[in-house]
Amino acid sequence: MKEKTYVEDIDRSIYDVKDEERDAYKVDEGLTEAIVEQISCEKKDPPWMELFRLQALQIYNEMPVPDWGPSIEGLDMSHIVTYVRPNTKMTAKWSDVPQDIKDTFERLGIPQAERKSLAGVGAQYDSELVYHNVREEVAAQGVVYTDMESALKGEYADMVQSHFMKLVKPNDHKFAALHGAVWSGGSFVYVPPGVSVTIPLQSYFRLNAPGAGQFEHTLIIVDKGAYLHFIEGCSAPKYNVANLHAGCVELFVEEGATLRYSTIENWSKNMYNLNTKRALVEENGVIEWVSGSFGSHVGCLYPMSVLKGDNSRTEFTGVTFAGKGQNLDTGAKVVHVGKNTSSYMNTRSISKSGGISTFRSSVVVEKSAQGAKSSVSCQSLMLDSESRSDTIPAMDIRTRNASVGHEAKIGSISNEAIFYLMSRGMSEEDARALIVSGFADNVSKELPVEYAVEMNNLIRLEMKGSIG
Repeated sequence: MKEKTYVEDIDRSIYDVKDEERDAYKVDEGLTEAIVEQISCEKKDPPWMELFRLQALQIYNEMPVPDWGPSIEGLDMSHIVTYVRPNTKMTAKWSDVPQDIKDTFERLGIPQAERKSLAGVGAQYDSELVYHNVREEVAAQGVVYTDMESALKGEYADMVQSHFMKLVKPNDHKFAALHGAVWSGGSFVYVPPGVSVTIPLQSYFRLNAPGAGQFEHTLIIVDKGAYLHFIEGCSAPKYNVANLHAGCVELFVEEGATLRYSTIENWSKNMYNLNTKRALVEENGVIEWVSGSFGSHVGCLYPMSVLKGDNSRTEFTGVTFAGKGQNLDTGAKVVHVGKNTSSYMNTRSISKSGGISTFRSSVVVEKSAQGAKSSVSCQSLMLDSESRSDTIPAMDIRTRNASVGHEAKIGSISNEAIFYLMSRGMSEEDARALIVSGFADNVSKELPVEYAVEMNNLIRLEMKGSIG
C-alpha cells in the first residue's frame, strides 16, 4: 500500500535526480527542546539566538494548526528531520564543492547562471550553504552578501539581531514559530545608501534528503535610495514521504529604495511548502514581487507588504500551476499605512488533472492611509472539468479617502483557439502549451531571460500529455 503522502507525478527530468545521502550530521526525527538545543549547539549560536529558538519552540507547542486553507494532515512533524548538514563546508570557490553536490547544481544550471548574469550566488544544500560568492565589483560598492550564520557572528551581528524575525514574529502563526526554533542557512544582504546593484543576486535552495525539512532565513536590507534585484530558486527530488519547507524572508526597504524579489518555486510534489515572506517599505520606497509556483503537494504562500512610509508602493506579479495531486493556496497581502500609498496585484493561476488552485488577496487600508490606491486582478484558467480554481478576496478599508478595486476571471481554453493553432500545423498538446505559456507571460516577461526560459520549460513539462 502506498503511503498517504505519495503523489503520482510526471517525469520532472533533471529536478527529480536523487543524490546519494552522504550527510555529515543530522538530528533525530521530531521536534523537542533537546533537538532545538542540539541544532543551536551545532551552529554555535550566540546566547540570544539559543534563547530565541527555545522561546519560539514554546510558542510553536502552544499554537494550533491554522483551521483554514488546504489540509496538511499528511505532514507529521514527529517524522520530519529538522537539520541535515551536508558533508562539506561552505566555500567561495566552486572547485572546492564536493563533486556529487557540484553535479547537482551544475545539472540545475547554477554555475552557468552565475557566470552569465548574476552579481553573486548562494547555493544551499539541505540545511547549510555549500557555496557563496559575490563579484568583486559588487563587493567594492560596499554591498554585503553572505550566509546568515556568518552575518550572525561577524561585523553585522548587531544589524542582524535588530532585524531578525522582527517583521515575521514567531507568534504570527504556527509555522513561523517552527521556523524561529529550527531555522538554518539562508542569506543576509545589505545594500548601502545610493548603491544600485545593476545585476541580480541569487540564492538557490536544494533539498535532497527524504523526510527532511528546510528552514532557511533570508534577511535583506536595502538602504536609502538603493536598488537591488534578488532571485530565489528552489527544487527537490520527489520521494514517497512528506518533506517540509518553512523558510522565512524578511525585506526592509528604506526611504526611496527599490527591491525586486523574484522566486521560482519548483519543489517536488511530496513537499509541504509553508513559507512566509514579508516586506516593510518606508517613504517613497518600492517592493516588487515576482512569483512562480509550480511544485509542492500543498503550498501556502502569501507575500506581504507593509507600506509604512508615505508614497510607498508595491507590485505583485504571480503565476501558480496546480497539477494532479496538488493543492496550491497562494496570493498576496498588503497593508497601507502611509499617505498616498499604492498597491497592484496581477496574478494568473492554472489548474489541470484535478489540481486545486486558490488565490487569496488581502488589502488593508488603515485610517492613516489617506489617498491610498489598490488594484487586484486575478485570472484563472482551468484546463479540464476535474480541476478547481477559487478566488478569495478580502478588503478592510478604514478610510473614505481611498480607491480600491478587484477583478477576477475564471475560464477555460478556447476550443476555437486550439482549432486555429492546429490548422496552422501544431499538435493539440503544443497548442495548449503555447496558450498556457501566453497566459503566464505577465510573469515570464518580468524575469531575467534565463529564468523566464526555465519557467516556460516547467509549464511545458506540466502540460505534457495534457489533452482534453
